[in-house]
Parts: sequence; structure tokens; C-alpha cells
Amino acid sequence: MEFSTPMDADATQVLTRTGEFPLAGNPVPRWEADARRRLATAVERLTRPLSDLLERDANEGDTRMLVTDFLSDGLGYSKYDDLTTEYRTKGESVDYGLRIGDRIFAFIEVKRCGQNLDARNLRQVRTNAADEGVEWLMLTNGRVWQAYHLTVGEAAGTELILDVDLLGEGEPEATVDALFHLSKEAVEHERLETLRRWRAALAGAPLAEVLQSEAVVEAVRAQVRRRTDHIGHIGDAEDVSRALREEVIPKSLLD
Repeated sequence: MEFSTPMDADATQVLTRTGEFPLAGNPVPRWEADARRRLATAVERLTRPLSDLLERDANEGDTRMLVTDFLSDGLGYSKYDDLTTEYRTKGESVDYGLRIGDRIFAFIEVKRCGQNLDARNLRQVRTNAADEGVEWLMLTNGRVWQAYHLTVGEAAGTELILDVDLLGEGEPEATVDALFHLSKEAVEHERLETLRRWRAALAGAPLAEVLQSEAVVEAVRAQVRRRTDHIGHIGDAEDVSRALREEVIPKSLLD
């Protein structure tokens, strides 16, 4: 993996715009800076064509043309090596099969640009993905991009990991920062997978475990000491732990 060391000016500018900085002491990977820069350029360039499609309520075929351009020019997937249109499964075909190396990484379902997206749109492609062993599903109308993770077995279902509106009212930097996780480079470096794990860790039960950890109890104890001018006493950490269990964390999330 190539790193920009010392950090080059372009990488610094890109990561400043997106609000993304490396951990202290770790240089910014050049691949990430390049991917973010390319994505920011593509989002800006495609805004006008996308607005035109919406204005004339373009059909699904025209929407697919824009989706293909964005997958290539913005997210870095080769039109010829990484994208398979009308991908055939054991059942019906899906709009796109997205390839990483020698495996199909995701199925993509495309709706016309003016259609609102609904998880129910994934019903058929979800079945196809489960049959083919594909873990990721993307749903888009060109404007909104959603990424779902598919789980099978006893906990079968789809979990929404990303929901990004290219024409949303939020800051462009936030749009780029979110979409970056769908880029080919980010997928190859497992950044989309780590985002999935982050989302899962913020669910009630795992977050309750974090709140009871020694590090969190110590941080809360230090903060309460500062607010009360209390110098501490034997057993004050247990006081904090008990308060978290009895006053903060719902009983349903406690072991």
C-alpha cells in the first residue's frame, strides 16, 4: 500500500473538505485521497445531468446511463471489467452485478430517477443475492444511493448501511464522505465492512456493553469529579457503574 509521506498538499486539501483525518501518527493513504478527489469531481459534474433527468422525469433506461457513469467516473469501477448489466442468476436477472476481483461483490437495483426508493424494491434481488451468496445490495434512482448488507440464517434480513442523496441539502463534503465507502478502493480496503461493523456496534446491546466498560466508567467518574469538585473515594468507580446500570442503561439491555 502506498502512502503519501510527508502528507502532500492535495491529499490534505481533499481530507479537509471531507472532514476526514487519519489517526495521529498515521499518514493518509494516497489511494484514499485520490478516490475522494475523483468522487468529489464526479458528484459536482453529474449534478446538472441528474437535475435534467429529474426535470423531464426520465425513464429507467436513461437513469441507468447516469448510474453507469457514476459507478465508473465517481466510484472507480471499470465499465468493462467490474460491471455486468442484466446479470443472470438462477432466477431472474438483476440490473447490475458489481465485481471485485473474481467475485460478485454486490447486486444493484436501479429505479427511474423520479421514483421514491423503498426497501420493498429489493424483494426479488434479495432472493437472488441469497441464492448467489452475495452479501451487499445497492438500490438507486441515480439521485439517492442506498447500500444494504444481507444476512442469512437465523438472523436473516437486510440492514441499511448507507443512504445518500446527491442533491440533498447537506454539505457536499458529507455526501462525498458517505459515498466514499462505496468506492472500489474503499471496498477493497474493507472500509465498507468496517462501516457496517460500526453501525452494528451502535445497536442497543453492544453499546450497553461499551457503556459498562472500564474505560467509559473511568471517563464518567473523572467528568463527575470535575463537576462536583469531589476528590474521590474508595468505591466511586462502582458508584458510577451502578448508576449506569440502574439509571441510564435500559434493563432490557443488561445481561
